Amino acid sequence: MAFVRAKDGTKLYYEEVGEGAPLIFVHEFGGDLRSWEPQLRHFSRRYRCIAYNARGYSPSDVPEDIASYSQELAAQDVRDVMDGLSIDKAHVVGLSMGGFATLHFGLNFPERALSLVVAGAGYGAEKHYEDYFRSVSLEVADQFEKQGSAAFSKTYSMAASRIAFLLKDPRGWQEFQRHLGEHSARGSAMTMRGVQTRRPSIYDLESRLRALAAPMLVIVGDEDDHCLQPGIFLKRTVPACGLLVMPKAGHTLNLEEPGQFNQAIDDFLATVAQGRWLPRDPRAMPSEIMKTS
Repeated sequence: MAFVRAKDGTKLYYEEVGEGAPLIFVHEFGGDLRSWEPQLRHFSRRYRCIAYNARGYSPSDVPEDIASYSQELAAQDVRDVMDGLSIDKAHVVGLSMGGFATLHFGLNFPERALSLVVAGAGYGAEKHYEDYFRSVSLEVADQFEKQGSAAFSKTYSMAASRIAFLLKDPRGWQEFQRHLGEHSARGSAMTMRGVQTRRPSIYDLESRLRALAAPMLVIVGDEDDHCLQPGIFLKRTVPACGLLVMPKAGHTLNLEEPGQFNQAIDDFLATVAQGRWLPRDPRAMPSEIMKTS
């Protein structure tokens, strides 16, 4: 088993496959590095692929101190994985919680990002849902500890934005639910309390996002309601940002629609490599929609 050590001493388990430009995958709250299997098999044909388990997800360390869990540390862990593997710059792909980590990595360490894929990120960002998001997140944390992961995974995996996955791919959804049930209940609870409930809203980062120069692709499902508006906000705010809305798709995009997901990222990475994923041309701004002179 392979580990890197974060700057605060936390051990992070990772797996690596392939050769080429580094491509790092950052998993969602309900997943772990196993969630990226369709992507590791696809992209390792042309890229050096690395996926790791976040802190709180064994066999990575599961710290007992809430101070060891935060959005800031989640972004730093991406950097520390790169440092541990002697990677100067990388493409980074994140889903949901991992999408937030990817976004904050790009903001905090822009010189280390070749490109950023931010998928299914936005839940809790909408200002009018902030209080609800924080309260229900704390309840989720309590239920992981009260019921244990094996039991509570049966409830958590039935959230509204997971149903599209269940209907399309029952076997894939069952595997997702089984993996979730194997997570550390303590680690899941601490992650929910320390990272999810305390992370800043995307909307509060507007000035920093407008200065983010890295090429970015945002992917959301059209049935992942609380990620749609944040996705549009990112498109309108980050200079070199593209937005893909996948039809009839929920939250677990990389597993629910692996073919579309992989193809979109393939095209994005190829365009970035050609230096053609550029900020929006001023001539294409909304104010120029009807030319009169």
